[in-house]
Amino acid sequence: MTRPLARVGIPGKPSRQRAAKNAVTCPYCFEPVAPQRILFRCRGQAGRRQGCAPVLDKALAEYTGSTAGASLPPVFSASGRKGRAECPGCGLATGNRACPECHNPLPSAYCDSPGRIVALVGAKNAGKSTYIAVLLHELMNRVGTELDASLVACDDRTIERYKRDFARPLLEERRLLPTTTSAATGPREPLVYLLTRTRRGRFARARNDSLALVLFDTAGEDLRSREVTDLHLRYLEAADAIVFLVDPLELPGARTGVREAVPAPNGAGDDPDSEPLNVIARVTETLRQRHGTRPGEPLPVPVAVALTKIDVLRPGLLRQSALHRSRSGSGVLDLDDRDAVNEQVRALLHDWQAGQVDTYLGQQYADHALFGLSALGGVPDEDRVGAGGVRPYRAEDPLLWLLYRFGMLDGVRPGSRSGAPAEWREPGRTAFPGGVGGRPPRRKRPGGG
Repeated sequence: MTRPLARVGIPGKPSRQRAAKNAVTCPYCFEPVAPQRILFRCRGQAGRRQGCAPVLDKALAEYTGSTAGASLPPVFSASGRKGRAECPGCGLATGNRACPECHNPLPSAYCDSPGRIVALVGAKNAGKSTYIAVLLHELMNRVGTELDASLVACDDRTIERYKRDFARPLLEERRLLPTTTSAATGPREPLVYLLTRTRRGRFARARNDSLALVLFDTAGEDLRSREVTDLHLRYLEAADAIVFLVDPLELPGARTGVREAVPAPNGAGDDPDSEPLNVIARVTETLRQRHGTRPGEPLPVPVAVALTKIDVLRPGLLRQSALHRSRSGSGVLDLDDRDAVNEQVRALLHDWQAGQVDTYLGQQYADHALFGLSALGGVPDEDRVGAGGVRPYRAEDPLLWLLYRFGMLDGVRPGSRSGAPAEWREPGRTAFPGGVGGRPPRRKRPGGG
């Protein structure tokens, strides 16, 4: 039996998100919804079933910007304490739930498990779409096997979008993915998954812990001005974590060493709005407005900052660099390795005249970590994946760190005599002496700023 982790509120969330206990955040419009406000949708007519006839759902049509696909059986309100309710129109029971704001479906697995919305942010050339495609593939295969975890889509739209926009073009046809379209052209569908891990307790009893994971990416154009950011990144107020992807070739100090082998990104260095620090600063300003934090108060949202395309930079690193090592793949987070990679990336940022990124993150966020990864693992051949195919390198690292922060993954220190201090073994729980909100004390945080 799946035992969802307890819902844990994140300090600093807007008051309207704390209005209802155990509120569910809609993964489509990102509005917090109290359980008693969740709507049900009639199952409708199918075969011999005499349900309600389809009607135009105006709220859904307004969300999608089109009436196509918006004619559905009606929604209705009900207590639905057991996840089902009888339609007042036809009397048939239904378990199909919907958001009261946008009328998008709320998958049962998402409503019944603690949801974590991970916002993926980066400028135009950072490779967000490619990263999503590879990360999900790794979680469904190699990393999922390592963690004894399953990753299952919560709705048909997620299945369709992943296959159409990510897996088929990149992994099957080996075509590079196009840049993410701007939110100004219409709403983008989030990817909603249920991640379930089988874990063993003290007495070797297996238990299943589940976490609803929502991935939502932004287009580079949505980050060009503060006004557009405020308009199109409303979901940031609901994000439980942020992953900033930084193209190191946008950093002049890094680009100098690889200019001959790898072409610089289009417009690299020409657009100040696309510089990593400016992108991070604009998103940070939006987060501060949403969270209502006081001046000088660190934001509580965990932030992972990852240098992408690290494969083109590894040849220039010292042989003993932590970025030459692969992750151990032991099913836990190696905290010693996490520290080493964090310090290596921090040193690289300062060497590449981008130390302000690290300084700014330390000033603005209570919890941040630095990563180096490569989704493709090699230089592409024009608009196609390189001859070696997709060979990801540490693409899963940011998410594993976030799972550790969320209490879904244990952390160990292999170099210590006992493997790991007791307070590190069950992250996200009350075992942390002196921690805040179930987190370890700041002075012991691995890989943080």
